[in-house]
Amino acid sequence: MEGIDDDNDFLPMMFYDACFLVMYMLKMSGAEGNPALFDVFEASGEDIARDIMLLENQIPWPVVDAVMSKCTSEPLEKKEEFVARWKDECLQDRAGRKLPKVFLDPSEKPPHLLGLLRLHMVGKGRSRSTTKMSASEKEKIGSISISAGAIELAEMGIHLTANERAELPDMGLASEWFIFAELSMAPLSLDDRRASMLVSMAALELCTTPDFLDDPGAKPEDSAVCSYLLLLRMLTHREEDVHELRAKGVLKGAGLTNSKALEFFTGLEGLRKGRCYFDVMVEIERYRVTRWPGWLRLYRLCTTTGSTSSRLAPPLGE
Repeated sequence: MEGIDDDNDFLPMMFYDACFLVMYMLKMSGAEGNPALFDVFEASGEDIARDIMLLENQIPWPVVDAVMSKCTSEPLEKKEEFVARWKDECLQDRAGRKLPKVFLDPSEKPPHLLGLLRLHMVGKGRSRSTTKMSASEKEKIGSISISAGAIELAEMGIHLTANERAELPDMGLASEWFIFAELSMAPLSLDDRRASMLVSMAALELCTTPDFLDDPGAKPEDSAVCSYLLLLRMLTHREEDVHELRAKGVLKGAGLTNSKALEFFTGLEGLRKGRCYFDVMVEIERYRVTRWPGWLRLYRLCTTTGSTSSRLAPPLGE
């Protein structure tokens, strides 16, 4: 706001920015419009897509809504199509697929476009969180989060898998046979735009929910983006871990190189830990302490016969 002294400067700027955003939304939803303006959108599409998702660039939703209602006879349908397109492409490249239908609730009052898109990425009450944490388990979380990379998890008998439903809160462990477990999470095609958008959504969560764990009004999905990013951070300590995520389909497509992806994930260390993340950590710890006692002997036997990785590091915590 530096250099903006009063409403005479601020209000016109907000109005013009809202007009630009609405025209971009209409263009992305397939509406007809000024060819010269739409050519600008085509030429600078990636930059615009990244900039309109930055938390500091958000325009109050009532302003956007009011401008949209003056620019098209079908404002609700155009907003729904725009949100559907962004939701479908927020995590992965989905060229050629039919867009899912998104229904906007007229009673919802999102703060801005970023808040609206995050709401439909995360949903309401869609978290699988049911885990109750004991005091001793909370104390163990810190050491687990530091120690368990993707390769170490494989050595524990926890296999990574991509949850193709691509819902951020739906992450966690499931039993596989009687000595293995499967850690599933939404797959990600990581590029600069998606990295920027996910960080902006995480920043929004940090601003709107001051305490993810002890606030009685905080719900698990309130920290879903932070939890998702921190889980990826926990899994990536070195480039070999990034390669393992690609091999398991958790990271897809070209996008960022392994070294750039590692740099992005390691930069997320300061994010506040959310409930979905803690639930996964508790599940990993419970699996570690209750898995079949003969697992280590079986792992070493398979390793010596070449059936698994040649790494012989002991399981986590032993």
